[in-house]
Amino acid sequence: MRQIGKWQMLWWLLLIGLFLAACTPIASVPARPTSASAVDSTTPILQPADGGATLLSPEPPPFETYGWQTDFTRRIIPWEQILSGGPPKDGIPAIDQPEFETVAAAAEWLSERDPVIVFAQAGDVRAYPLAILIWHEIVNDVVGGQPVAVTFCPLCNASIVFDRTLQGAVLDFGTTGRLRNSDLIMYDRQTESWWQQFTGEGLVGHYAGEQLTFLGSQVISFGDFAAAFPTGQILQRPQGNRSYGANPYVRYDSTEGRPFLYDGELDTRLPAAERVIGVDIGGEKMAYPFTTLAQRGAIHDAVGGQAIVVLHKAGTASALDQRIIQEGRDVGSAAVFAQEFNGQRLTFQANPDGTFRDAETGSTWNILGEATAGELASQQLERLLSFDHFWFAWSAFYPETGIFE
Repeated sequence: MRQIGKWQMLWWLLLIGLFLAACTPIASVPARPTSASAVDSTTPILQPADGGATLLSPEPPPFETYGWQTDFTRRIIPWEQILSGGPPKDGIPAIDQPEFETVAAAAEWLSERDPVIVFAQAGDVRAYPLAILIWHEIVNDVVGGQPVAVTFCPLCNASIVFDRTLQGAVLDFGTTGRLRNSDLIMYDRQTESWWQQFTGEGLVGHYAGEQLTFLGSQVISFGDFAAAFPTGQILQRPQGNRSYGANPYVRYDSTEGRPFLYDGELDTRLPAAERVIGVDIGGEKMAYPFTTLAQRGAIHDAVGGQAIVVLHKAGTASALDQRIIQEGRDVGSAAVFAQEFNGQRLTFQANPDGTFRDAETGSTWNILGEATAGELASQQLERLLSFDHFWFAWSAFYPETGIFE
């Protein structure tokens, strides 16, 4: 493992102390297990779990389980892969009763550059500012009648929306205070099963081996959201003592070398904290670096037999750069769409004003994949599931990924 310098270690300890002071712990911090390791040939295995994964032997976990109702006899990963992130169970509190405000009200504290997660269902369009999610990580919500979990793991820069309905039951999620590959491990309050936020896979407990359903979302700037959805709803800041709009992980996305609390293998094809937009189509996985996207504006490719276009627009601040999020450097936003529309394959070029133009019809499109002018005005490209993550995390969970060059 890479050696950490004295001053770097002191910096991280100070950061953790400040972050924990802002959280509201409700239980003692469990003991931290040893470093992660892969399953070796001597690891006993049992029957497949309901979701198709293989259960490991029911050995007790090597950490304190007081206060948990989890069935720790069921797991699909070695205990050694689970690390303590510092805060205890629910020490980073999920938002369970979200309230929303208008674009005009949100504009009083959000800048046009602030990053927000956009999710829409049945005409109900909502934005979840990372300025809030960075302090809570999970929002249990109902959008357009659909129960959803809007999640954000700052350590992996992973923003993902899940369907909360599984096998006919609606689940509510909280934070375990645990990490795997530096990524948030969630738990559901119905069975207290543990879930990997990055993959949506049940790791431990009743739902070990099960899979949550990903739902399509995008991270864009608040300004782009307000322009596209002037009547949309924006998550309102909860009452409390958290510094909404501040970033407790200052300069985290400028980390060189090994990221904090990550002890797995590093794929050195890209810098660890390089932002990528990842796709998994037909079992083929591909990552598109933001640095390349920012230069090209639009990239056409084929993944898993699907012709796609990857778009990038400047104007979105990094939530993990400066102390004040809206002052973070411009990393832009990206999205992936099917290149074919109504039987015609479109080719796109980025315009200087942040819009895009297709060569076939001359229509103008925005970063949300909507045609705003021209022959196809008001038409919508098919959005494909894509994930805006740090490279080290994407490659850790999907080591077989390709990289667009």
